[in-house]
Amino acid sequence: MNSLLLISRSPISDSLLSKTFPNLNSDFTNKSTNNLKEVSDSHSQILRAENFGLHCVRLLQKESLTRDQVVTIRNQLAENKIDFIFVRSLLPKKKESLFVFDMDSTVIKEEVIDELARKHGVYEAVATVTKQAMEGGMGFDEALRLRVKHLCGLSKESFKEVYDLLTLNEGMEKVFQFVKGNGSKLGILSGGFTPVLQLFSEKYPVSFYRANGLEEVNGKFTGEIFGEIINREKKEFYLKQYAKDLNIPLEQVVAVGDGANDALMLNAAGIGIGIHAKSGLKDQIINWIDFTDLSALVFLFEDTF
Repeated sequence: MNSLLLISRSPISDSLLSKTFPNLNSDFTNKSTNNLKEVSDSHSQILRAENFGLHCVRLLQKESLTRDQVVTIRNQLAENKIDFIFVRSLLPKKKESLFVFDMDSTVIKEEVIDELARKHGVYEAVATVTKQAMEGGMGFDEALRLRVKHLCGLSKESFKEVYDLLTLNEGMEKVFQFVKGNGSKLGILSGGFTPVLQLFSEKYPVSFYRANGLEEVNGKFTGEIFGEIINREKKEFYLKQYAKDLNIPLEQVVAVGDGANDALMLNAAGIGIGIHAKSGLKDQIINWIDFTDLSALVFLFEDTF
């Protein structure tokens, strides 16, 4: 059964459901005060759940939806600041799942390279390259190499100083709780830098990570990248590789990101979710979260209902 998830910071009324989905059974209203309720007819089931201060209505139906239909429904619900996610199946009970995240502007609020550039006094130069890349003037690999060159001479200690300023995105603390609580694993595939992920993985339950290495000589970075670049193709490759190594089917993999560089990874996963995603990513995926936060991912578990 396909699942249609409506997620909001406020309770979702029955009248709004009737307006958005006029073919629902008009007798589904349940006066029960329980957080969970189920009503079924020949076409659908309706369940409600509440977690981490978020409210979710789950509609189960046999019929699938096209991307255009999903976007149309999402636009309707956006008027009430309700997120909408369509998935063919939720993460099954008592089976290990895998969550794979982008790092910058996804797990954390900041873009690490911008913070390093500010510290090194080269923010404007780095921002100019970033702007060119976003406008299609150059590819990810070329843009990354140019930006990293501006970090030449930056001390190794600078990474720790910048790391201490980083903040988790809203809801990410909850994600660490419920992913571990459901016996699942969490990894990070980042277009950022290994020194930050090393520090991060010492504090948080991260099963694996991949990021870009920076060449270092005598405690200072040379402005060169060491090893492979973790671009969109590599993110997709490693998502599939780690899922295979962990014996977790792709259907039980959730990928989360915010930029176009995450599109292949999100589409390779059984469930791909954009979080406050840029338009370049939204154009390539089906599902994204605009109004709530990362804790909404808890509703992807069958156990939540």
